[in-house]
Amino acid sequence: MAFKHAAAAVVGMVCLAFPRQALGANPSGLGIDVSAQSFDMNQVTLTDSRWMDNQNRTLNYLLSVDPERLLYVFRTNHGLDTKGATPNGGWDAPDFPFRSHIQGHFLTAWAQCYATLGNKECQSRATYFTQELAKCQANNEKEGFTKGYLSGFPESEITALEKRTLDNGNVPYYCIHKTLAGLLDVYRHVGDEKAKDVMLSLASWVDSRTKKLSYAQMQESMKTEFGGMNEVLADIAYYTGEEKWLEVAQRFDHALVFDPLAKNQDRLGGLHANTQVPKWIGAIREYKISGTQKYLDIGRNAWDMTVHKHSYAIGGNSQAEHFREPDAIAEYLDEDSCEACNTYNMLKLTRELWVMDPTDAAYFDFYEGALMNHLLGQQNPASDHGHITYFTPLNPGGRRGVGPAWGGGTWSTDYESFWCCQGSGLETNTKLMDSIYFHDDSTLYVNLFTPSTLNWSDRKVSVTQKTDFPESDTISLTVDSKGEDNEWTMAIRIPSWTADASIKVNDKTVGGLVLEPGKYALLKRTWGPSDTVTIQLPMSLRTVEANDNSSIAAVAFGPAILAADYGDSKLSSVPSIDLGTVKRQGKTGLKFEATANGKTVEMGPFYDAQGFNYNVYWQVKGKLS
Repeated sequence: MAFKHAAAAVVGMVCLAFPRQALGANPSGLGIDVSAQSFDMNQVTLTDSRWMDNQNRTLNYLLSVDPERLLYVFRTNHGLDTKGATPNGGWDAPDFPFRSHIQGHFLTAWAQCYATLGNKECQSRATYFTQELAKCQANNEKEGFTKGYLSGFPESEITALEKRTLDNGNVPYYCIHKTLAGLLDVYRHVGDEKAKDVMLSLASWVDSRTKKLSYAQMQESMKTEFGGMNEVLADIAYYTGEEKWLEVAQRFDHALVFDPLAKNQDRLGGLHANTQVPKWIGAIREYKISGTQKYLDIGRNAWDMTVHKHSYAIGGNSQAEHFREPDAIAEYLDEDSCEACNTYNMLKLTRELWVMDPTDAAYFDFYEGALMNHLLGQQNPASDHGHITYFTPLNPGGRRGVGPAWGGGTWSTDYESFWCCQGSGLETNTKLMDSIYFHDDSTLYVNLFTPSTLNWSDRKVSVTQKTDFPESDTISLTVDSKGEDNEWTMAIRIPSWTADASIKVNDKTVGGLVLEPGKYALLKRTWGPSDTVTIQLPMSLRTVEANDNSSIAAVAFGPAILAADYGDSKLSSVPSIDLGTVKRQGKTGLKFEATANGKTVEMGPFYDAQGFNYNVYWQVKGKLS
């Protein structure tokens, strides 16, 4: 059956005219309530901006990729006809150890595009793919697999993992986590009950498999990367209200990592970075169901350590995919720094922590910088399909799309890469709107500054944000409040990098408003049908020093890390910059000039450093003027 015809049939079965709202805050009533809530994805829309461009390029790819090719390894493994599909290359090739990890990312991205854009083709792809996975799962008995199993590799690989004889490089539960998470997103964003059924069947297989193992056996098995199994199983408990899934999630609590973190001991050096961050997200998700303080301590301590001791100026972390010793930055400015998956997951962790403490602006100071300086520029703007780079090099004369990566060290491709970072990149660029605004019953939080619209339907409030931020320091928020209770508070993040911020309502300065950098300005008033809030966040030059060497630093203007354009020239060492020569070219925009190694260099925002060799970290001398 041709995909378009099959998908059309599925749409007819689902009968959804517009995205079902994500299952809301604490939909099952299980666990604790948080202090701030996210909006459903269909309540926030991006408008013209770099963010929207990234989203659109990713959407192009999601609508062009062949689902039959993505189904190939599942159908082959489960003994079904591949319908003449061509097998993929890269990390989804039929002989690649952890084939079938990428498909869950596609499910999530399709579901998110349906949720935020109402894109029917994305809905069709998500529901069709789910239907075909169900067929794979239904053929397990014939293939000798246990009920519920679903993967692109045989179940014997799980047995080998349990016996500690697995030696082919596979990370089985890493792949299963991605499949479970993708199915959960199709269920909660699209409303597809088949996705829920397939997900619960696979989760039941995980339960039956892991409950047979002793504690020691489980701990041994977790020496192999397992993604966010604790996270997704806790989420299943959260969305279904079935507490038994929390018990299954807790089997994936990795004591070797969790115990030191609970004691605020930084033993991250030498660990594979992206193996760890999903575990921390899982700890917070477990906390939100169980209320166990240890989980909260783990998440908070891990975040503090990573952000303050292991992160580069652009917000990314890791070198050659591994954490180095605390504060080791300057000695690891390499072409394989900042794996994108790590930052994707750190943003998830940041979001999870902030909703429990929405008075702490430090969380979104980090979020803003990492999203802007790392992940926005991870995508190649010259690619109609929004292809991405695995690492973001920070070596002198580095270049995006160049560098080592298992499976290829260039930009990703349509069918020959399928790296982990390609999958997380699909998710990043289809949910860029999800953390701009949050709310509680009487407060609207404005955390990020980008052109967008918000429909706060519970209060009959709409907000339109217009800005050229960060090329401009001014943000305009037009509020249309038509509810019965129009008195509420707008909490506006005042970033730590600004000074002398100002806020006006309808061109008038608001008296008594506290505008402290690193805090939230609380604007409480009775709102009308066309109030305009104008925010000005003055920017200035600053340096971001390497923790281990204060003479090595990046240069930033406001939130934006700056990079110098070296064309195709190669650099053999960290160049020296005279900070006193860094000058903005004009009163607006982010074009700068400076003198480095005695020569004039042009500088601009790092997220736009594409198609040329660049430099981010400098041997600094003098002072910024």
